[in-house]
Amino acid sequence: MTIDTSGASSHAFAHHPGYRRMFAPGALTLGIFLPLRFYQGDMRALAGQADLVAAMDRQGFAAAWVRDIPLYDRRFGDAGQLFDPWTYLAYLAARTQTLALATGSAIFTLRHPVDLAKAAASIDQLSGGRLVLGTAAGDRASEFPAYGVPHATRGERYAQAVHMFRQLLRPGPAQISGPLGSLDGLELLPKPAAGAIPLVVTSSSGQPLAWIGRHADGWLTYPEATHTPDGPRRLADKIRAWRACIPDGGFRPHMCNEWLDLVDDADYPRTPVRSGYVLRTGRKGLIDLLGEWRDAGVNHAALGIQHGQRPAAQVLQELAEEVLPHFPSHAGVPARGPQW
Repeated sequence: MTIDTSGASSHAFAHHPGYRRMFAPGALTLGIFLPLRFYQGDMRALAGQADLVAAMDRQGFAAAWVRDIPLYDRRFGDAGQLFDPWTYLAYLAARTQTLALATGSAIFTLRHPVDLAKAAASIDQLSGGRLVLGTAAGDRASEFPAYGVPHATRGERYAQAVHMFRQLLRPGPAQISGPLGSLDGLELLPKPAAGAIPLVVTSSSGQPLAWIGRHADGWLTYPEATHTPDGPRRLADKIRAWRACIPDGGFRPHMCNEWLDLVDDADYPRTPVRSGYVLRTGRKGLIDLLGEWRDAGVNHAALGIQHGQRPAAQVLQELAEEVLPHFPSHAGVPARGPQW
């Protein structure tokens, strides 16, 4: 089987509200990873979170990110936002107007492409074209036995799932024959609101860099070190190497994420904590880091504030008032279609 999963140029998303709000060459925007506070045995940790996401929409953030963690493994100590990502994005779509809704990341190896395409296209329609689909092969080996999927096959299965997913979203009935299933004249509905959904590859997802260059609509990677300029310089080298693999040389956005403990001292220096997994800093250090990322070629920064000690609403307010003006969201295009 020939797998044609080529990524689309930015022109393909010229009318996609979520993509246009988040991405433009030479610029960086800000998004927030959910949950705003970690689950530690009590669902009430998420109480009021949707209200804060609605406030983020009004404050001008570019995106809200949700994670796809089907099963809680205590060894990771992180259950994400607990709610199924598709169900929760549908809820947030009804609470927001302009905020892009992003997955970081949908596990394409553990879910069938028909179900992925149905859910993604539904969210995209319900939100008026605001879905940006981060995808991954899955990094929690403990989840794979529950799905009957060998962890060792995740790279191959990921590429197969991306192929079938894109085939299903094309106009008209599908003709598909492959290892994950066959369709003969059946059609998946609905189709995306703007005709396509940006498909972002997370980390390597079991693929070589050349594959990501050819097939990704964008690339989400973990940062290098964030407490000194050396990390962003290494990140710039990685981004340049990836963009050199893009066949037409056109723009594809790069995204990066950081877990952040934003302290109330604006001058607090950038300090790695929790073995470098979290960056503790004041807002001036964060602004410096984001500027270094932008210069490195990063187009969107997804920040997680779960590890912070301050109230989430307070941190979001400071980010909106003091940091967001340096990295504003793009006006883009308005959400498409009726208010379902």
